[in-house]
Amino acid sequence: MTTRAPMKELADYGKLLKRVSGDDRLMATHASVFTALFIQWQRNSFVNPFPIIRRELMTYSKIASVATYHKCIRQLDEFGYICYQPSFHPSKGSLVYWVERDQNL
Repeated sequence: MTTRAPMKELADYGKLLKRVSGDDRLMATHASVFTALFIQWQRNSFVNPFPIIRRELMTYSKIASVATYHKCIRQLDEFGYICYQPSFHPSKGSLVYWVERDQNL
């Protein structure tokens, strides 16, 4: 588990968001989930990995469909923006790792 200074994280997030916006495979829902992930990460003191709860991310991202949420999370993982580890346990949150900056920027 690692933490870094928030200013550096904000700069890295800006670079990642720019990359997301230029990726033709991603839609607005992906960017919305990506931003919701950033909010959750910030609320967890920029710790990597950080826990997520689907219901909360769906609320932050304004996504109403569970299927759309899962598609976006899965594709963000497949495309190398995050590393998603689902828990499959109703009371435990899943984990998300930001892929190291050298690998995705």
